[in-house]
Amino acid sequence: MNQKQALALVREVLTEIAPDADFSEIPLDEDYRHTLELDSLDLLTLVERLSERTGCRIDEDDYPRLATLEGSAALLAERT
Repeated sequence: MNQKQALALVREVLTEIAPDADFSEIPLDEDYRHTLELDSLDLLTLVERLSERTGCRIDEDDYPRLATLEGSAALLAERT
């Protein structure tokens, strides 16, 4: 999976969690969790769904990288 595909997957999963998400308002390097008002359960759902769809393991140590769209996509691109 390349960076562009990973970014599309992250946006797809986030849209499932926050259906009203407007990604045109969120810069790639901004913490989207605050913007989308995600709580800790939403983050766990994100991790679970990304892991299921990519087959890659995402550990708690990786959570800081999931704070931005760019970081999330980079993590997935590296591991798949």
